[in-house]
Amino acid sequence: MKKAFQNLYSYLDSRFKISELAQFAKKKKVPEHKLSFWYYFGGICLFLFFIQVLTGIMLLLYYTPSIDSAHESVHFIMSQVKFGWLIRSVHSWSANILIGAIFIHMFSSFFMKAYRPPRELTWITGFFLLLIFLFFGFSGYLLPWNELSLSATRVGADIAGTIPLVGQSIKSFLLGGSEVSGATLSRFFWLHVAILPLFTVVFLGVHVFLVQILGMSTPIGMRKDKVREVPFFPNFILKDALGWMLILALIGVLCVFLPWEIGQKADPFAPTPLGIKPEWYFTFMFTTLKIIPAHILSIEGEILGILGFMIGGLLWMLVPFIDRKAAKEKKSPVFSVAGFIILLYIIVMTALTYLHPRL
Repeated sequence: MKKAFQNLYSYLDSRFKISELAQFAKKKKVPEHKLSFWYYFGGICLFLFFIQVLTGIMLLLYYTPSIDSAHESVHFIMSQVKFGWLIRSVHSWSANILIGAIFIHMFSSFFMKAYRPPRELTWITGFFLLLIFLFFGFSGYLLPWNELSLSATRVGADIAGTIPLVGQSIKSFLLGGSEVSGATLSRFFWLHVAILPLFTVVFLGVHVFLVQILGMSTPIGMRKDKVREVPFFPNFILKDALGWMLILALIGVLCVFLPWEIGQKADPFAPTPLGIKPEWYFTFMFTTLKIIPAHILSIEGEILGILGFMIGGLLWMLVPFIDRKAAKEKKSPVFSVAGFIILLYIIVMTALTYLHPRL
């Protein structure tokens, strides 16, 4: 048995250079300090993405992307397929936790100035991954074809339609027409299972490659005697794996006590229910657009709000090139305060959406 295993290892090693990868992992060092626990959220994001891929493939075996069968196929998965309710709940809960982990990873990297040279492209690819996973959430939300997902998609498409110059074209492209229909469901399905995964593989591959090549940065100004380097394997990876197990336990508890609901089947001819809200990670934008005045200086408030979010997103992506102090290994308190205000704004607006009954 031992000889057979050695022969198999030799065969695989000659083709995949496993021993060289192992040597690289042993030589790779990771900085360890009082803030290094924030590093583990990158690995948690990667772990949750793999859960999404695995559970998504399982759901694809039974899901039917048509307005006549989509809701019924989800109901079949939840009620008839063995452990189908668990797989769908794991897929849905892990998707939400993944987006939350990406936000945490992004803001922790921002406050530790991990975007400074030579890691500008690491930051930019991470920013695009956030956009991709937000789109994953938006497209996947419609697939069960229930009342809530249909109404939320209408609201999201209407917001996209107000973008100056290109809004109506984007809305028509997303919906496959002027209204949410079977064409919309089909487009969202293929976006969710084919096009977005392709973009994810590209950006995630580049992002992980850059992290491995450039390593992890240490906060500006941290004393050298407060930082020590530990081997990536096995020290760092074992702690990373502990985080994965804790997240997996959290998902298990949520799935058992709060299984993801099916909801009522969507009726395209029914009016939008009152008090409809998007998923939590869009609510800060949704609430902002609701409370902004209808007109500001003769310009529609919603258009100004969307332009503000677009400009803000662009500046956030380009922050490695704007924050010149961080590029010179100097602390930049203005950017830290700005980041804190943005984070507080997102938290307050998200909480306001659920606490205020009229929003």
